[in-house]
Order: sequence, then C-alpha cells, then structure tokens
Amino acid sequence: MISSAFAATPALMPLPVTVRPATGKLTLDATFKAALVSAPDARLDAAIGRFVVRLSRQTGIPMLGLKEATPKLRIECARPGSDYPTLGEDESYTLDVTPEGALLKAPTRAGALHGLETFAQLVTLTQDGFVVPSVHIEDNPRFPWRGLMMDSARHWMPLEVVKRNLDAMAAVKLNVFHWHLSEDQGFRVESKRFPMLHQEGSDGLFYTQDDIRGVVAYARDRGIRVVPEFDIPGHTQAWLVGYPELGTNPGPYEIGRKWGVYENVLDPSREETYAFLDAFFEEMTALFPDPYFHIGGDEVVAKQWNASARVQAFAKQNNLKDAHAIQAYFNQRVQKLLTRRGKILIGWDEVLHPDLPKDIVVQSWRGQKSLADAATQGYRGILSFGYYLDHLSTAAFHYAVDPLSGDADRLAPAEKARILGGEMCMWAEYTTSEMVDSRIWPRAAAVAERLWSPAATRDVDSMYARMEAVSRGLEWTGVQHRANYAPMLERMTGGRPTEPLRVLADAVEGLGLGPRARAGKYTSLTPMNRLADAARPESESVRALELAAAKVVADPKGSPTEAALLRREFARWAANDARFQELAAESPLLMELKPLSRDLAALGDAGLKLLDALEKGQPPAAAFVAGQTKEITRMEKPAAELNLAATRPVKLLLKAGK
Repeated sequence: MISSAFAATPALMPLPVTVRPATGKLTLDATFKAALVSAPDARLDAAIGRFVVRLSRQTGIPMLGLKEATPKLRIECARPGSDYPTLGEDESYTLDVTPEGALLKAPTRAGALHGLETFAQLVTLTQDGFVVPSVHIEDNPRFPWRGLMMDSARHWMPLEVVKRNLDAMAAVKLNVFHWHLSEDQGFRVESKRFPMLHQEGSDGLFYTQDDIRGVVAYARDRGIRVVPEFDIPGHTQAWLVGYPELGTNPGPYEIGRKWGVYENVLDPSREETYAFLDAFFEEMTALFPDPYFHIGGDEVVAKQWNASARVQAFAKQNNLKDAHAIQAYFNQRVQKLLTRRGKILIGWDEVLHPDLPKDIVVQSWRGQKSLADAATQGYRGILSFGYYLDHLSTAAFHYAVDPLSGDADRLAPAEKARILGGEMCMWAEYTTSEMVDSRIWPRAAAVAERLWSPAATRDVDSMYARMEAVSRGLEWTGVQHRANYAPMLERMTGGRPTEPLRVLADAVEGLGLGPRARAGKYTSLTPMNRLADAARPESESVRALELAAAKVVADPKGSPTEAALLRREFARWAANDARFQELAAESPLLMELKPLSRDLAALGDAGLKLLDALEKGQPPAAAFVAGQTKEITRMEKPAAELNLAATRPVKLLLKAGK
C-alpha cells in the first residue's frame, strides 16, 4: 500500500510491500551519520561506509561521520547471515523515518543492504534542501531468485563494467549475477590446469583467477550471488581452439567471429572428454563458492553427432535413440561430476529430461510452457523468457511478463513454489562494453520490480514515472547508461557541434538482436560506432510527447502546457533537418541518417498542422490525413537499423483528426 502522492516523488523501485507516509521530514546535512547499533559486522559496517560516501556524492554534502555526531540513521541487524548470500535467506527489512532520525531493522545483512538502498531512493531535493520524507516501510521480496545474466564472452566486458553493474544491481535489489564466461567467440577465465583455453581462445581478453575472486567478493559484499556459466556441449568453439581433441570432429578450430549457432560440439562418446571436464570443474568450482553452477546446454546442433560413426556406435551401445538422448546422457555425466564438487547443475531448458535428478534447476528461455513443464515434473525453474534485454523491447513489455503468469496459472501451489524467480539476459552480440549499461538500465529496474514487489503492482504509467527518476539516481552508483550517450554522438560528428544529431538521436530507438541480425552481416570485429549502437532502447523524450499528445487529444482546450510542449518539440524537429544535412555532409557515420532526418522534419511539420487543427476545432482535410497516414506507415518501418519513435505522438494526433 502506497499513496499516489507519495509514489510520484520520491521514486521507489522496486515498490515496497507497505509504505505509510507520515508527517514531517528528516533533513540531510554535513552532520549526517549512519551507524550499526547492533552486533558488530565488519562487512555491514563497510557497506554502511560505502552508502554514506554515495549519499554524499548524490547530495553534494560532505558527510564526514564526525565522532561527536549522533547517528541520524541507525541500523539494527539481528544476525549477519552466512559468509556468502544464499538462496532463500530472509531479505526483509523495515524502515522508519521521522524528523528526528531513521531506524532500519533487518533480520540479516541482506535485508539491511536492501533497506539502505531504499533510504537512498527516498532522498529528494526540496526548498529546504535534501530531505527524506517521514515514512514507515515494511518490505520483503516476492521471489528469492532475482538475477541479471551478463555475457562477457561474445564481446569482452572489462572488470570495471562488471563491477559498476553489480552496484546498480544492488540499488534495485537484484541478488544473482549470472556470468556467461565461455562461448564460440571467447573463453574468458584463466585456467591454470588447461592454459590453452584462455591463451588460445580469448584473443588475450580474459579474467585472471584473482579477478574472478575479486568480483565474487565484490558481489558478496553487495548481497549478490555469482553463478558462473560455462556452456557445454555446444557453444564451445573457443574451447576447441586450444583443445581440438575434445571436439566431435578433429579440427583444427579457430575462434568464432560470426554470430549465430555453430555446429562444433564436444564429443560425448570419449571418456577423455569427461576426464577433462572433471579436472576443469575441480578448478573452476573452487573459484565460485555459490552452490549453483550453470552448464548452458542450449542450441546443441546434432549434425556432427549424427554424422560421426564413433558417436553413433556409442549411442547404439548405450541405447540412446537420438541426439536429445545423447545430450541427456552427457548432462547426467556432467551432473555427477558437479555433485562430487558440491554443486547443483543449472541449464537452459533444453537440458530438461526425466533422467536428470530433481535437484537441478531449469532456466527457461524458450517460453513459459517449458518453465511450467519443469515444475510439473518436479524441477525448480527460473524464467528468462520475456526478459531478454538484448531484444531492446520496451520496459512495459518486460514489466508485463511474470514468472507465475501464462502456463504457470494452471500449476498447483506446490508446483508454483518450484518457480524460484527470474533472470534478465544481456547477450552481447550487438553490445560492447561502451553501450552495455544503456542496454541494461533503466529497463532492468522494471524487471527487478516485477520479481520483488507484490504481483498486484501493475500500474505501467507509475512504473515509467518512477523508472525514469530511478534512472537518474542510478548514475550515483557509477553505472554509465546515460553518461556514454553524449560521447558516442560526439564521435559520430568528429568534434563538430552535436546538437543536430542529438535532436535526431532523441527521436529514434535502437533495434534488438533479431532485426539487426537480419539487417546486416556482423562479426565480433565489426565496429559498433553508429547511431544504431548509441540509440537508446526507449526514448524518454518521445514517451513524454506521447503522454502530452494523449492529453491534448482528450482535451484540446484544457491542456495548454502539453500543447506548448508538443509545439516546441515539433518546431525543433521541423527546423533540425537543414542543420543535420550540413553536418552529415562532413561525416561518413551520419550519411545513412539523412533520410531519417528528413522524415523527422516532415513529422514536425505534420505535428504542427495537426495541433493547429485541434486547437481551432477544425478537422484537417481528408487528403492530408490520408497522405500523412501513408507516410507514417512508411516511417514506422526500420531505417538505418533504427525505429523512428517520433511517429508515435504524431500518430496519436492524426487519429484524433480522422
């Protein structure tokens, strides 16, 4: 429960279970101090110190934690919990803020960390300076597994990228970092036992074992579990470069440069394969303390297995009727190897097979049906279908997907309990370290809310209003989803003024994996320096214009503020093309955008005419409406691997004029 007035500012995301606003506010100044007032906990003390540093950065107020100062925020933690975050631990907390101070209470360190993030989101600027409104909050998560998968294998993600995204994850109460570390395009972890894996399969871009330990500790201190993924038996071309004897075919192999699914797979018929994996798991499981270990298992191409006399003889000997049965045999062997190391196997939904023990976890990427099927068969599951951030779907689309909706509706309560939560996927075919933050944030906050907040939290307009505010707040964590936008535009203009490009860039949206794969032949060596790479998944400014257009259509005479906003932006679009065409003549990276710029100008002109007609109460001419309808239909088709989002507010006005 939360009042609508309080929901607007400050913006809380995920929305807590219970929010009761009270009278008054706590003022933040240089005397602000936060302190643990329960049993000593060095890790929580360190987290409180980081929180105050960030709060100081967020407000610009020097918060030195003076010894003589009385703590304005007191934290009580009943027990620290385990050394590392664990699945299903109590993550609840309560937070009370009054003008005299604030009290955060939690049963474990995890809950205390979440409460600190809520306090940071409560901070708002008023005429009295930075304050935290008086409030009582009770909160706990709906699902215990709330994750983000980052692909560091297809495009390399340096340590600083990983760590800043962990900080942002903590800010919205995500608690699982699923780290995709091997792929056809790269094997990214140092192996001392099998050094040719990273020496030959990484182009020199890999994490040392000390790097891995550092990330695991960094995540642990922020309440986040790290689950590694080493994809087998498919997606293993980078493995085979250094160890071709593992392959079904003899090789030689080279690092994959193209995107897509490769035919090369591990040989399941040789005992040497399992001996290698046993030794490999012994080394890698020691780096990752979490009980869960992901083996991928997706998109295994059967062609080489079917063509291999050796594999087919092996299949016949073991009564394996087809490739799916061969992979199930392989997975059973792998599962036993992991069990010996104290690990629980996770795999994508292709691993689902009745011969596997019930303690494995199935991660569904192909649909909610496979998640429900796993639950009915007694397996625990995680939903990723509908949470693929690399598809660049809208936040509203992701927000509507629920692990317990769709096919899960038919499940019995015990079966529903096997659905642990969900994970977003950030695959990196069309994403580099420069733009990955903008592909994850702020939309990931919408999914984080779906996995944390009560199922009844569904208001899309409220979600967007809060997400846009949280997006700006996330910058204080260090994530660069907004900061990298301007430099990428400046690169395209070659040092010339970027404003004409900025006007166009703010009016378009990027395309996701599918459309980009169909649009051109990309490789891991293709430069990612076009507007298609810099453009955001959703245009915040266009959404504001859509909301304004809807109000003007509903009440043309009673929406002067919205009409003025539309008129100002339409005029900018109409006037921008002349400047853009001059700029584009000097930059090869802008040449492909010239038709888009002309279309934006035409939309601006049409929008101004439609506003005039609405304000005068005179419907536009039928020929004008027909012509603009045809033009907008054309403009809605992608161009230069971009969507012209600017069509949407104009289309709303056009429909009103029919």
